[in-house]
Amino acid sequence: MGKDLKGKELGIGISQRKDGLYTGRVTDRSGKRRQKYFKKLQECRQWVADAQFQIEHGTINALGDMTVDAWFDYWIENIKGETVSKGTLQSYKSSWGNYIKPCLSGMMLSEIKPLHCQNVLNVMQKRGCEPGTQRLAKQHLCTLLGDAVKNELILKNPASKNKMVVIKPKSAKKEKIFVLTAKQQKQFIECINGCITADVYLFVLQTGLRSSEVRGLKWDDVDFQSQSIHVTHNTLWDKDIKDFVDVPTKTENGLRRIPLTNEALRILKNIKDEQKVVRLEYKDYVFLNTVGRPHHRSVFRQCLKSVACQMGIDRLTMHMLRHTFATRCIETGMNPKTLQAILGHSDISMTMNLYVHSMEDYKTEEIKAFEERLSRIV
Repeated sequence: MGKDLKGKELGIGISQRKDGLYTGRVTDRSGKRRQKYFKKLQECRQWVADAQFQIEHGTINALGDMTVDAWFDYWIENIKGETVSKGTLQSYKSSWGNYIKPCLSGMMLSEIKPLHCQNVLNVMQKRGCEPGTQRLAKQHLCTLLGDAVKNELILKNPASKNKMVVIKPKSAKKEKIFVLTAKQQKQFIECINGCITADVYLFVLQTGLRSSEVRGLKWDDVDFQSQSIHVTHNTLWDKDIKDFVDVPTKTENGLRRIPLTNEALRILKNIKDEQKVVRLEYKDYVFLNTVGRPHHRSVFRQCLKSVACQMGIDRLTMHMLRHTFATRCIETGMNPKTLQAILGHSDISMTMNLYVHSMEDYKTEEIKAFEERLSRIV
């Protein structure tokens, strides 16, 4: 039985160090001893009591006597597996496998400190990961360890904000949203002629669909009579089953009807007339590759990289094509709420950011027009 600095007995497994901190010690079923330090005696007693209870009655003890690898496997299968969409599940797995596991693998849950969590972000930054990717990894790590706290495996979440440490990605310059100008868009259309994914790119420029939405578009979603399409789901590649799966849209705003331009209708009719190689399991999908399967994201990226090189610009992405569509809509004076509904934005501020960016490029032209009008008055 331990004692404090004044010689007063504190209880089994508890003692006080010369610096005033209280030490809690317990031994698990495997004979491994664990200890933890506290500023307050009551917190130390509570920790020891909880730990002893879990050792006697539980399969996993409150000390986090479990590796972070084992916890992730249990967490992804039993806690998150049935509560989040497949897309979100894949995002968790991607963050874990690419960024978190290489830094924390093999560590006990109870050993993870804020500095270890910060190191995950530091390593990501050295690898050149985008700030958004860092923020997502931090969010996933915080959720993973936060659920460990809720299940009493650890006492505090080392990846969350607290009085001592703030875990956050290091600041980086915010990248300007890049879109194709009208002239560049014409050049882009010329460059993709003959590309196996040309129809996909042209359709995105006419509808503003996301990559997963255009890949998942089915003939049942196309209404030729009303000249519109209905976005009802996303289609993602599931690494576990090695196949494409349809998943619900993240928000209700993602479920929407998009009117079609004559060019978009032409693209769909041509595909329907010419589509020959179709695998039975994918016969309902609109955009398929030469072997009758939906396109992988990597194919989109590779083709756009090649086109960007031809055009002499830094890079092109599917999201940039979506932004280009939005910019053309803004240039024609489309109402922000209408554009929000077409793009499926859950927050109008996301749409308005596109308007701000678009108007930024026209400031010089607008000032010149203002100056010309003013000169007539003066």
